[in-house]
Amino acid sequence: MTEEARRQLTDPVAMRALAHPARLAILNRLQAEGPATATEVAEIVGITPSAASYHLRMLAKYGFVEDAPARGDARERMWRHSSRGMVISTEAGDLPEVRAAKDLLIKAVRDHAADEATRALANFDREPAEWQEASIFYRAALMVSAEELRELQRRIDELLDPYSINRRDPARVPPGARVAEAQVNLFPRAERRPHGLPQEGTHPGPLDG
Repeated sequence: MTEEARRQLTDPVAMRALAHPARLAILNRLQAEGPATATEVAEIVGITPSAASYHLRMLAKYGFVEDAPARGDARERMWRHSSRGMVISTEAGDLPEVRAAKDLLIKAVRDHAADEATRALANFDREPAEWQEASIFYRAALMVSAEELRELQRRIDELLDPYSINRRDPARVPPGARVAEAQVNLFPRAERRPHGLPQEGTHPGPLDG
């Protein structure tokens, strides 16, 4: 999905509403597994159905989820993930309240992503060999200009786009496919300022073997 096709998040109230662990988990559940009731998402997230209903209504208020077609006798309201992806990008001209909301949401999203990676690592040995071989937990130091970093971002976007869960036609997904996750962070490293040497006697562990 091109950046232009995604929803640019700029409303601080909406961003603060989304920056909640339960709401991010609900959004992840609806995106990965499709429409569900409040009771169904509550079971996955680990909250009560009434709390799930409240969070779903808040997500709907800001356009992150929407009503889905009823199922069966239509006694329970169905919800689905809204079709557009989202972009949170900090800008030099952001007002302080906007920047604070963006920082809060970015941290919440990163924390949620870290939880997913931790869960994947904990489950790694139980995965079939083909999925173990296809997985990678990778970090690289780059030497690039700002223009090159933007180009790298564009190329990664272009590479991932055909596999997006929001855009891929389920009828064309190969047998054995399952929900996977890509986590991409591109940023210039901040300077590490020296902390100074600790004073004698402040070492946290034993000095002698």
